[in-house]
Amino acid sequence: MGRIWQAIRALLFYTGLLVLVLVMSLSVCLVVFFPVGFRQRWLTYGNKLIMVWLRITCGVKVAVMGIENIPKEPCVVLSNHQSTWETFFLQHLFVPASVILKRELLWIPLFGWGLYAMRAIAIKRSNPAGAIRQVLKLGKQRIQEGMNVVIFPEGTRIRTPELGTFMTSGAALAKSAGVSILPVRHNAGDCWPAASWLKTPGTITVVIGAPISTDELSPRELTEQAKQWIAGAL
Repeated sequence: MGRIWQAIRALLFYTGLLVLVLVMSLSVCLVVFFPVGFRQRWLTYGNKLIMVWLRITCGVKVAVMGIENIPKEPCVVLSNHQSTWETFFLQHLFVPASVILKRELLWIPLFGWGLYAMRAIAIKRSNPAGAIRQVLKLGKQRIQEGMNVVIFPEGTRIRTPELGTFMTSGAALAKSAGVSILPVRHNAGDCWPAASWLKTPGTITVVIGAPISTDELSPRELTEQAKQWIAGAL
């Protein structure tokens, strides 16, 4: 009986999620000519509503620790990747932000419009060398425009609490742009697992670390430092 109720709650959530995504995606037509800062604030308000709906339907709450560590100037956010949840939440938390994502997401009708309007950086994962060049070029542009860049250095969702292999492109971008790295750890997979459409009631905890200076270390060393912090954060 408990699993049936869990499935009903998940269905309610996804129904509302679909409606919210459709409404916010269609609203792109109204705000596409506004400055990117306004577009981001408008569209990420939909992300905030998704979090509220997730709490109402599935009993998933969010707790954020270390929010005082977010710098006033742009930075590169490095986060672990367990779920779809963080792509919604971190975009809202670090607005204005440009998220690194796979190019295929832009092809989704309506939803892709919103991602494009949000100035996301879409990469072709089948071409790693080209993807790195794109991250460095477009990421630096976004930072110069005053935006944070959110990167999941594992490259794909990892279903276990253990971390996957970290790519160095995020650290290389931060060093090239002369900005700090902001490490982030969360446990979204406990409530919104990648391998299931069901949601588990509980609290997703997000921990934000102190900014890491990129002045003296190499991208590989910076990546390892961020990974070690993320590994021990929860």
